[in-house]
Amino acid sequence: MREHLEFLQISSVAVKIAAWIFLFLGVLGGISITLGMVPGYPRWSGALILAAYAFLFFFFYIIAKMAELMVKIINEIKKD
Repeated sequence: MREHLEFLQISSVAVKIAAWIFLFLGVLGGISITLGMVPGYPRWSGALILAAYAFLFFFFYIIAKMAELMVKIINEIKKD
């Protein structure tokens, strides 16, 4: 199991970066639609986009945190 710890750590960082990118793009898109900068979309759809991207952010961030927790648990088990 030790050989997979580095992969878990790297993938955790990659998933966190992806989560922050999703949040940034979602906030940018949601605010631009809410402010009326994007023609053809109703303003209320900006709130839906913000909610959807916030959910994606929390989902990916929790997955990354679970991977970090798995690394910590494996390290604690292997110490004994």
